[in-house]
Amino acid sequence: MQPRTTPLLAGSQRDGERGAAVVEFVFVSVLVVVLLLAVLQVAVYVHVRNVVTASAQDGARFAANADVPSSAGADRAVAVVARATSPRTAEGLVCSSVEEVDASGLTLVVVRCSGAVPTLLAGLGSLLPVEVTGRAVEEAR
Repeated sequence: MQPRTTPLLAGSQRDGERGAAVVEFVFVSVLVVVLLLAVLQVAVYVHVRNVVTASAQDGARFAANADVPSSAGADRAVAVVARATSPRTAEGLVCSSVEEVDASGLTLVVVRCSGAVPTLLAGLGSLLPVEVTGRAVEEAR
């Protein structure tokens, strides 16, 4: 004897779930895309921060040379950032270069850069601040 099957009625439970998979897919895919963008933004922020740190250190070493004025370190740092990332990122930075004397009496060239890292979503602007310092011992002239 075969089991008796009944046709689905118009108001049955199965009929009420039609299209639920599509809606669930949309919700889950939006969540996955947002998480992916967040991870990518963190990666971009860390990369740009490392580039700006290295450029500030490079600018300080460049300006610490005996035949280079100490004010040239800031321009060098911005140029390195522009080459390594993009001119737009470099435009968002403000770098300064000064001479300081530390506690032991050494003259240091200090390059400070501050600004903001651009976000992946252009409409949000530059929300992530970055502020780094590079130091180098001034060569005797």
